[in-house]
Amino acid sequence: MSKKVLTVDDDPDIIAFVKTVLEENSYSPLIARNGEVGLDLAREEKPDLVILDVLMPKQSGIRMYRELKADESLKDTPVIILSGIAKRTFLRSQEALTEFGDQPVPEPDLYIEKPVEPDELAEAIKNLIK
Repeated sequence: MSKKVLTVDDDPDIIAFVKTVLEENSYSPLIARNGEVGLDLAREEKPDLVILDVLMPKQSGIRMYRELKADESLKDTPVIILSGIAKRTFLRSQEALTEFGDQPVPEPDLYIEKPVEPDELAEAIKNLIK
């Protein structure tokens, strides 16, 4: 049975790109276009890895990431943040949320800034899904 990888992104071009990389490397892609649907799908499907964008409508990747890491059944799921937002901006947003009384959240397993080469993404996925 192939490993399931959930991609959460609102950009159809990125979804098509990531889905192609996943299929070419024998992974089963799961797709969500916002964090709200992505979180529901993660809870339902229990993916082996999540590839998550930061800026999306409805529920942002920032919020979804925090909820993933707070969920006992999902907190150990590896997460690759794939975003056009700089890593330090993402980490700063996590710190800002912490100031409002939330618990600190661990850094993502990997942070990749867009654009990414197909081979680089495939290697990153392979390294996180052993």
